[in-house]
Amino acid sequence: MAPVKKGILERLNAGEVVIGDGGFVFALEKRGYVKAGPWTPEAAVTHPEAVRQLHREFLRAGSNVMQAFTFYASDDKLENRGQELNITGAKINEAACDLAREVASEGDALVAGGVSQTPSYLSCKSETEVKAIFKKQLEVFMKKNVDFLIAEYFEHVEEAEWAVQVLKTSGKPVAASLCIGPEGDMHGVSPQECAVRLVKAGAKIVGVNCHFDPMTCVKAVKMMKEGVEKAGLKAHYMVQPLAFHTPDCNCQGFIDLPEFPFGLEPRILTRWDMHHYAREAYKAGIRFIGGCCGFEPYHIRAVAEELATERGVMPSASEKHGMWGAGLEMHTKPWVRARARRDYWEQLLPASGRPKCPSLSTPEGWGVTKGHADLLQHKEATSTQEMKHVLEVQKKVKTSA
Repeated sequence: MAPVKKGILERLNAGEVVIGDGGFVFALEKRGYVKAGPWTPEAAVTHPEAVRQLHREFLRAGSNVMQAFTFYASDDKLENRGQELNITGAKINEAACDLAREVASEGDALVAGGVSQTPSYLSCKSETEVKAIFKKQLEVFMKKNVDFLIAEYFEHVEEAEWAVQVLKTSGKPVAASLCIGPEGDMHGVSPQECAVRLVKAGAKIVGVNCHFDPMTCVKAVKMMKEGVEKAGLKAHYMVQPLAFHTPDCNCQGFIDLPEFPFGLEPRILTRWDMHHYAREAYKAGIRFIGGCCGFEPYHIRAVAEELATERGVMPSASEKHGMWGAGLEMHTKPWVRARARRDYWEQLLPASGRPKCPSLSTPEGWGVTKGHADLLQHKEATSTQEMKHVLEVQKKVKTSA
C-alpha cells in the first residue's frame, strides 16, 4: 500500500513549507479555455485535458497543493449576466476534484476544494441564502473527500466568515484567504481584525490571495499575524499573490487598473522577483506560499528553488533550469554566458521596451461595493442601457481623477 500522505495541518504544525499552485483562470484564459469576464471554470468539464496538464505542470514545478479548479463554480455565478452554460456547479466541482486528485496522486500533493465570493452576496442576499450556496459546493467536496478546504478570494470578511462557518462543519481543515491589501476589506475592516474574525469562525489557516503583488500581500499577512497574536489566538498563515507589480493600486487592487485584464503583461514579475518574494514570505513566518492570477509554473518553480534548502528537495522541473541562470554557461554567445550568475539577475532592472508608456497608472476607483445599486447582479445579459450607464460613470471617474 502507498504511504498515507501527511495532511495540511500536520505539515504546517511540523514547520514544513507548503507550496501552492498558481492562477488557473488567468493561465487557462491565455491558453484559450476560460472566458475573461465571467472567469468561470467550466473547462474542468469541457476541456479536462487542459486543466489536467496545468495541474501537472504546477506539480512538477514544486506545488504541494492541487487546488481543484472550482473558482467561481457556484450556480449563481455560472448563471450571472447572460451565461448559458447548461453545466451545473456540482458537475464542474466534481470534475475539478477528480482532476486534482488524479494529478496529486502522481506526487506528494494534497487536494483542496475551494469556494469564493458570490454574486448573491454583492446583491445583498441573506446570510441563509449565501450559506446555502456554500453548503451545496461543500456536498461535492465531501463526496470527493478532498484533503482540506479553502475559502478564497473574498473582498468582504463577513462573507468569508459565512463560508468558513459552513466549511468547518465538514470536520476538515479550513483555510481562508481574502483578496485584500493593507487597507483591509471593502468595508474598511483592517487585516488584523479580518484575521481574528476568520480564526474565530473556524479557520486554521488565514491569509490573502490575488488583487495585489507579492510584497503587498506579505505585508497584509504580517498585519494579520500581528492581529491574531495580539488576540491570543493561534493560526497558520498563507499567501497567494498576483504575479503582477501593483504599486499604484488602491484598496480594490488590480481590477481597478486600466490595464486589467488584457494589458497586464508589462507588469509580470520575473522568476528572480519570485525568489525575493518566497524569501520574504518565509521570513515573515508564512509557511503556505503559492500564487494566484498571473502565476505560471515557472514562477512556482522559482519559489520552490528559493526554499529548496528549507524543504529538503528541488522540484522536478529544475532538471531543465540551472539555479540563477547556470544553464547559460552552455550558451553559444559569450556575452550571454557572462549572465550565468546570481548577482547579474538580482541587480537587473528590466526595461519594458515601451518608450511612450508611464511607469504607473491611475486606478479607476469607483468607490462602490456590496449594497450599491451598480453591484446588483442578475441572470440577464448586460443591457445596452447598463453599458451606457457604466461608460458615463467611467467618464466621470476619469475626469475627476
